[in-house]
Amino acid sequence: MTANGKAYVETFKKVKTILVSQPKPERSPYYELEKKYDLQIDWRPFIHVEGVSAKEVRKQRVRPDEFSAIVFTSKNAVDHFFRVCEEMRIKMSQDTKYFCLTEAIAHYLQKFIVYRKRKVFSGKRTILDLAPALKKHKANENFLLPCSNLGARQVSNFLTENGFNWKDAMMYRTVSSDLSDLSDVTYDILVFFSPLGIKSLYENFPDFKQNETRLAIFGNSTSRAVEDHGLTINIKAPAPETPSMTMALEKYLTQSNKED
Repeated sequence: MTANGKAYVETFKKVKTILVSQPKPERSPYYELEKKYDLQIDWRPFIHVEGVSAKEVRKQRVRPDEFSAIVFTSKNAVDHFFRVCEEMRIKMSQDTKYFCLTEAIAHYLQKFIVYRKRKVFSGKRTILDLAPALKKHKANENFLLPCSNLGARQVSNFLTENGFNWKDAMMYRTVSSDLSDLSDVTYDILVFFSPLGIKSLYENFPDFKQNETRLAIFGNSTSRAVEDHGLTINIKAPAPETPSMTMALEKYLTQSNKED
C-alpha cells in the first residue's frame, strides 16, 4: 500500500479494539473473532436512512397510484414507498405489478400486499436479471422507481436505454449519522463498507488524522474514497484469498496479535 505517494510498510501493531461502521447484527462471524483474539468490537452505523415527506414527493409531481408498475431496488424502497402511500392516503390497485431486484425484496413485499405470482417479479441480483420480465410488460405499463437521494443509476440507465415509460421519485435519503459522542474515542481498526461511511467520517470529524488507526476497507469504490483523502488502507476485501471482511481481518489479526 502507499500513503501520500510514499511506500508504506505494515508494522502489525497489536489490535485490541475495532469499530465496525454498521448496525450490530444478531449473529455474525465477527463475534467469533472477538472471542478468538480477545477483542472489543463495537458497532455504529455511520449513515442512516430518513424518509422524504409526502409533501416533498408531491413537489416531484408524483402520485404512486398513477403508475401501473413499481420497480423496487431495496427493502428501504419498499418501506418508504408504502409509507408515502399511507401519508397520501393512497391505496394501490390490486392489479399493480411489482418488479423486485432480488427474491429477498419480493418476499419482503408480502408485508404490504397480498402476494400473487402473476403480479410480483423478481431477479437474482441486478436489473439484467429482471430484463425479460420488464420487457414483456413494457408496452402496457408505466413504471415508477422509488429511490433515495443517491438514485439507482444502473436501473435508471436500463429503463431509459430500453425506452420504458418511467419516472423515478426520491422517497428517502441516505445521510450521515451524528457521531459527535465518538470525538474522544479511538479504535485500533475502523471498518468501512461504502464511500458514504468515509464521507460521514469527515463530515463528523473534518480534522480526522489516521495516526496509528488502521483502516479495513471493503470494495473498490470505498478504497477510492479512502485514497482520495490520503489515508492508508491496511486491510482490504474482497480479495481472492479473503473474499469477506472477517476473513481479511483474521488474516491481519494472525500477524498483529500473534503470541510473542
